[in-house]
Amino acid sequence: MSESSAEAVVDAAAAVATATGAAAGWRRATGLAGAAIGFVAAGAAAGVAIERLTVGRGMRRKARLALDSAGPYGSLRGTPGKASADDGTELYYEVDDVEPEGGSAPRRRRLFGRKVPAPVTVVFSHGYCLSQDSWHFQRAALRGVVRTVHWDQRSHGRSGRGVAQTTEGVPVTIEQLGRDLKAVIDAAVPEGPIVLVGHSMGGMTVMALADEFPELIRDRVVAVALVGTSSGRLGEVNFGLPVAGVNVVRRVLPGVLKAMGQQAALVEKGRRATADLFAGIIKRYSFASRDVDPAIVRFAERMIEGTPIDVVAEYYPAFNDHDKTEALALFRDMPVLVLAGVQDLVTPSEHSEAIADLLPDAELVLVPDAGHLVILEHPEVVTDRLADLLARAGAGRVTATVSGWDSASS
Repeated sequence: MSESSAEAVVDAAAAVATATGAAAGWRRATGLAGAAIGFVAAGAAAGVAIERLTVGRGMRRKARLALDSAGPYGSLRGTPGKASADDGTELYYEVDDVEPEGGSAPRRRRLFGRKVPAPVTVVFSHGYCLSQDSWHFQRAALRGVVRTVHWDQRSHGRSGRGVAQTTEGVPVTIEQLGRDLKAVIDAAVPEGPIVLVGHSMGGMTVMALADEFPELIRDRVVAVALVGTSSGRLGEVNFGLPVAGVNVVRRVLPGVLKAMGQQAALVEKGRRATADLFAGIIKRYSFASRDVDPAIVRFAERMIEGTPIDVVAEYYPAFNDHDKTEALALFRDMPVLVLAGVQDLVTPSEHSEAIADLLPDAELVLVPDAGHLVILEHPEVVTDRLADLLARAGAGRVTATVSGWDSASS
């Protein structure tokens, strides 16, 4: 780690401590946070430090604002709806219905050739610290051709804060997310065949739905796509760090996040003060390509930055407890797509390979030069394989790839 990299990390940790160090216990927590951040950010900080030598803070801020105003990503909207979770949490979803003539003819041909898609509804579940907008490219490709439902997980996007978490202090569990998905399906897709698509935490949500409601899977689900996700053993992930760094992060991070969640307003100030550093971390752990569109990177940053720190904190413990390996058996008799980025540091592709090993008839796609946000980094690959999955589920016949479906207006 270079001297400039170390200075960037120290500056970040100091900024957090300055903004949040009111009490002695909290100073200790932020000190641990700084140590954890130092290990996690070592690679990202080097780039940020170099950038600071050549680009002023004001210039970087103007660049972010320009990308925010010019980027079309996340602009697609559908018919809004609300479902109520079993604890009363309000879950926001949007529906894109099939257009009267079956959607745009060019896009329909790219997806299904000359056949008309079967009347399925594709339900998309997003990942941790993201929102339904993370499916922007896939939504653009399917828009008007296939009925789709996009929803925000509790405490994310436009959905309400988890009632059980805010009023009773009940921890978030992946099982709860599965029940939330069932509530959305009941409200938005009360009948008809369903294709379930989940990325990262969204894939875990799909597994939890299967575990909690096996009859729904048997009776109505005709295909499943699991993208960049895991059926368990997430506590073993090393995030691309050396052993010493992983051990430090694992030891201190749960307590640090809990402390941060209890001082959310103060931590958000520190978060803003260290925006440049965290932007570097987000890029490192989201993408692998060197030439990824800066507007897409900024789009991902906005989603992640928009997730309150107390929500980040309350979700984190759920992942170590997650184990839905046995639930995968419910997907054996249907078409399944398992897809992951080869360079995913958050849910490594080995976890997708482990899922595919338990579903021998599944299509396993490992995307080179792709990180955790493969749905944004290589959208044409993901959409192409989803189109093929729909075809295998009886939705039509794929006769071409979907290269070029990367605009908001598709």
